[in-house]
Amino acid sequence: MMWSFRSWRRRRIQEHDTLPEPAWRDVISSLPLLGGLSGDEIIRLRELVILFLHEKELVAADGYVLSGDMRLKIATQACLPILNLGLDYYAGWVSVIVYPDEFVPEYEFMDEDGVVHQVREPMIGESWERGPVILSGADVEHSGEHDGVNVVIHEFAHKLDMLNGVPDGFPPLHREMDRVAWTQAFSGAFDDFSAKVESGAETMIDPYAAESPAEFFAVMSEAFFEIPHTLRSEYPEVYRQLAEFYRQDPAMRMGEEAGCA
Repeated sequence: MMWSFRSWRRRRIQEHDTLPEPAWRDVISSLPLLGGLSGDEIIRLRELVILFLHEKELVAADGYVLSGDMRLKIATQACLPILNLGLDYYAGWVSVIVYPDEFVPEYEFMDEDGVVHQVREPMIGESWERGPVILSGADVEHSGEHDGVNVVIHEFAHKLDMLNGVPDGFPPLHREMDRVAWTQAFSGAFDDFSAKVESGAETMIDPYAAESPAEFFAVMSEAFFEIPHTLRSEYPEVYRQLAEFYRQDPAMRMGEEAGCA
């Protein structure tokens, strides 16, 4: 009964949406990573964005002015990974907080000797378990440009990873997916990538992926949508697993010519 009511309510929201067509066309044209989406996919993406903006609260912080265009750019990129999954994959939290630029959160943690440490480290994005997503507006401005870096997709990938607890690079897989295949693909690629970063080798994929399995999943998700041909070439098994998880194939929809550019 609850599911039926929620579905009815969401249909009503979509039927009475206030998303202006010119603004929607502008955001689509401003995000190259949406290239290749079919007409049906664009329609479904818009429907998701309408629901996202209705159910999530986008809040400006530290004097930032959050424009309608920026709200739409965040929502569209946040909804791309769940295009074939649904908005319920972002259930359990509400807020997206946007700072003008890097922000510096403070952390305390206790090491194995019982010593408490305080950490202040500049960040461009952060996701809290059962809490908000936090983004740097300046970095959102430069997202979606096919350069492999996308703070929105990165942080929302963490949210997907958190669906089954503390982020560890192992989100809840679909019933038809093989946990062993996922583990082998990601573990082998993480070890290989970490060794490359340690050796100083250059890579088109953000070196931050070597920080931890959780960051590896988030960065690989960025690469999957931003530079899919590169990811498919370097780590084909990771690409295959992500294609099964997200139920999308960005490399195919962007075409082989894009991969050779």
